[in-house]
Amino acid sequence: MTLWLVLIGAVFVAWTIDAAIGFGSLVIALSLAALVLPLEQAMFILVPLNILLSGYLSLRYRRFIAVDLLLHRLLPAMLVGMLVGVVLHPWLPSTLLQWLFALLIIWFASRSLWLAYQPLAELKPHPVARTYVLTLGAGVTHGLFASGGPLLVYALTGQHLDKRTFRATLSVVWFSLNSLLTGWFLFTGRLSDSFSTVLWLVPVVISAMVFGEWLHSRISEEKFRRAVLIMLLLTGCILMWNNVSRL
Repeated sequence: MTLWLVLIGAVFVAWTIDAAIGFGSLVIALSLAALVLPLEQAMFILVPLNILLSGYLSLRYRRFIAVDLLLHRLLPAMLVGMLVGVVLHPWLPSTLLQWLFALLIIWFASRSLWLAYQPLAELKPHPVARTYVLTLGAGVTHGLFASGGPLLVYALTGQHLDKRTFRATLSVVWFSLNSLLTGWFLFTGRLSDSFSTVLWLVPVVISAMVFGEWLHSRISEEKFRRAVLIMLLLTGCILMWNNVSRL
């Protein structure tokens, strides 16, 4: 019962946040679900669910997609990186993956919080080669634990994309990668035990999307984003503490 409540809560909170402010639903949901589930098991449930939101956002905001950036810079590097991550995954101990995931969450949340309180800080774009390496790394982390967002957001630092373009373009990236990951889970038979759970959570996702869209024009996005980042940082610290306590 507790497991179901945490899962429903994680999905509803994460997808509401994404629909409201365009902030990574999968990273938030995974970090919350990983408090009560093995990370890999959480992936099998949450990655297929993300296809609903990313597909909806890709379709709704399709006119804002930066096609050249998507096809020539983001998708090729992300796909190659994800393939590397998927190949590496079986060879890496689950404890190491849990440590890496917690570190990624803490780094992303703390960096984003610092930037949120430095509104006048000028962010310069990375050199082209570094951007490619970071995007490749984002693909690797997505293949390992379906969390390519933090590194990809960092890779796009200083690109001066407006919010709608950024959100629409990344939605296509997540729709593409998560569709492929879900197909891989199906092909390898790892989705069979989670399939009924995914179906049960679909109404939760739809409800969260509707509520998030309603919330979008009724909140202070900046304050809400900061609160979410603080929650994410605390969750990352709890995950890290859980890892330490297992030593």
